[in-house]
Amino acid sequence: MPIETGPCEAWPTDLCCDVENVDAEVLERWTLVASQILWALSGRRIGPCPVTVRPCRRSCLESSGLVSFQAGIGAGPWVPYIGADGLWRNASVCGCRSDCSCGELCEVYLPGPVYDVTEVNIDGQVLQPEEYRVDAPGRLVRVDDECWPDCQDMSAPPGEEGTFTVTYRIGLPVDEAAVAAVSELTCHLLRGCGGPGACGCKANKNVTRLVRQGVEMEMADPTLIYSEGRTGLPLVDLWLITVNPYRLTSPSRVYSPDFRYPRGQQWP
Repeated sequence: MPIETGPCEAWPTDLCCDVENVDAEVLERWTLVASQILWALSGRRIGPCPVTVRPCRRSCLESSGLVSFQAGIGAGPWVPYIGADGLWRNASVCGCRSDCSCGELCEVYLPGPVYDVTEVNIDGQVLQPEEYRVDAPGRLVRVDDECWPDCQDMSAPPGEEGTFTVTYRIGLPVDEAAVAAVSELTCHLLRGCGGPGACGCKANKNVTRLVRQGVEMEMADPTLIYSEGRTGLPLVDLWLITVNPYRLTSPSRVYSPDFRYPRGQQWP
């Protein structure tokens, strides 16, 4: 997967501040800035982004360097192991069979989290949504009594004869809480645009304590707030604590040198 540097588009907003005199271009820019900040602080998981991959089906007969241990079984390699009762058994590593299915399950893996599938294209023909489904975690299953292609022509452009592409969106949806958070941060950023040459939030003087005429005020250290991945805005920080309590910087992933991930075009 290519490295993501931000959300695919600005998040939807429901602004509670007056933007009647704000130019549409300025409003769009600061909404995108607010979306980029919250996307990063929430662990880079919120906001579905489209991606097109060219998967390889896990074949039952593909070689894994193992020899069938049980005589008469020709559906694929087997791995011998000792069970809890001390008896030898054979575990099938057949890639097409599910651990809860007695028959062949035709499926391909889509790195996720998968939000939805927008198009499946085989040999230039777009499949109907009723012909497949998505099982967790990110397994695209064929349900029309057909199977995914065993191989494809990777040198041909997507949509041509002999190709197999899946277009889907990765990420978690922007729910109502996320809309409220990005709306508050957008209004906070817009308040700094008071005149020509001014943009963003007004400069913070980093004042943490103020004593004047017998009145003493204690204020939070903004540098400490920012270092903890927070903004100082109550609604925004409440949302960040809810969706990213451990302050993750990116989604967790598990890599295996033996697993073939789908190919995605990176350039041009």
